[in-house]
Amino acid sequence: MQIIPAVDVLDGAVVRLRRGEYGDVTRYSTGPVESAIEWIRAGATLIHVVDLGAARSGEPTRTLWTAFAEADIPFQIGGGIRDSATATEALEAGASRVVVGTTAVNDFGELKSIVEAVGADRVVAALDVRANRARGSGWTDAGAPVEEVVSRLVDAGITTALVTAIERDGTLEGPNHALLESVHSIAPSLSLIASGGVGSLHDVAALVASPCDQVIIGRALYEQRFTLPEAIAIASDPFGHD
Repeated sequence: MQIIPAVDVLDGAVVRLRRGEYGDVTRYSTGPVESAIEWIRAGATLIHVVDLGAARSGEPTRTLWTAFAEADIPFQIGGGIRDSATATEALEAGASRVVVGTTAVNDFGELKSIVEAVGADRVVAALDVRANRARGSGWTDAGAPVEEVVSRLVDAGITTALVTAIERDGTLEGPNHALLESVHSIAPSLSLIASGGVGSLHDVAALVASPCDQVIIGRALYEQRFTLPEAIAIASDPFGHD
């Protein structure tokens, strides 16, 4: 299982939101690019970058893309990518993959257009779930039932989904395994990325046994609950460590 450190950016700072609430923000001292460089040096092979302002407004911060690309950081980018033109632009700017949330929930036709324009292997659909509904627009809209959205993702040609339990995000309370299992049961063909709630190496080990191929970790790494090399070791050999 691949470990992907998160770099969530709001107003130019690295932050973590608690349960997706923009009013409950923890800010960290290192800048976005500097944080990413630290994770790469510690063994990360991909960084998950979220432009939180763009997730709400729909207007991406393109200078953020170029800053990561110019630093030669492998990254996937989410936030404000809602059409095929913007997805193409982000990839051409240097992103490895685009993460599409609002469009994945609310616009099947445009989602399909994005997949057709850039290829399924370069698109990750974000399933940000609260109360069994997948949310968009920076987790602020009413969303749609998870089962309905997951089925649409498969129909649109999506092969990878990022599953976030909003109520666990930034809490260190552990992943929502029931949600991951539910999405897997609806669409076994989807490659799943787990996100939200990881707070210990035990959580990492438990995810290795789940239907996930990758996991995004944020607050636990920033607050040194464990190190990235420790997480990578557990992900590679969950039975060889305490």
